[in-house]
Amino acid sequence: MTQTRTTPDTIVLIHGLWMTPRSWEHWSERFKSRGFKVLAPAYPGLEVEVEALRKDPSPIEKLTIEHVAHYYETFIRGLESPPIIMGHSFGGALTQMMLDRGLGAAGVAIDSVPTKGVLRLPLTTIKATFPVLGNPANRHRAVPFTHEQFHYAFTNTLTEEKSRAAYERYHVPAPGRFVFDGALANFNPHAPTKVDFDKEDRAPLLFIAGAEDNIMPAAVNKSNARHYNTGIVAYKEYAGRCHFTVGQDGWEEVADYALSWALNPTA
Repeated sequence: MTQTRTTPDTIVLIHGLWMTPRSWEHWSERFKSRGFKVLAPAYPGLEVEVEALRKDPSPIEKLTIEHVAHYYETFIRGLESPPIIMGHSFGGALTQMMLDRGLGAAGVAIDSVPTKGVLRLPLTTIKATFPVLGNPANRHRAVPFTHEQFHYAFTNTLTEEKSRAAYERYHVPAPGRFVFDGALANFNPHAPTKVDFDKEDRAPLLFIAGAEDNIMPAAVNKSNARHYNTGIVAYKEYAGRCHFTVGQDGWEEVADYALSWALNPTA
């Protein structure tokens, strides 16, 4: 018997590092206006506003990948039906992990941090993450970017004025533990970002990359996509887009494509 695919009515948005759910504000309103229930839960402990986390980043220091992944798994399992899961940056890795755990109707990983097994490591990634990885003590800290570091890593295609506005509105420190664990994943047999690239019953997965992204370049996302050996896995690259693609001018085109694909996935 052929099983009919039910059209998802819920979208779960997972933010990345140096960001909070506020980074999804434009996408959330756009999807809501089209009749979807949109949920953008913060990492556990990060439910307060950006300004509060800047003043007291101690909740960020306590985060672990395992805890955050368990939180999202529990959250998504509690929904009435499988949602579309979209994640940006580390949220892209979490999206892959959720699909690996059998969740979601479809997944979209945007400018994604790679999961374990992806070996591509461009020089721009090293430079963008050096403010964290350059000091081993940062593993147990919440590490902010300066505006100059943020501009290189996230908003390199934006003007100084627009980059500073994005920094002031969205930037928070990131858990150094996440950056170190992600960087060392390929040396850790029990890395929390491990997924099964041969899983047979995974929901369709789309990778979206920005051609000008410095911290998670298109080459990293393309390599991550190519590691999957089963199921529907697609890759879409946008010229001229940086890591801040969810807020960069022209985000509407990216959001619309992500939703359209998730509703009708094709390889």
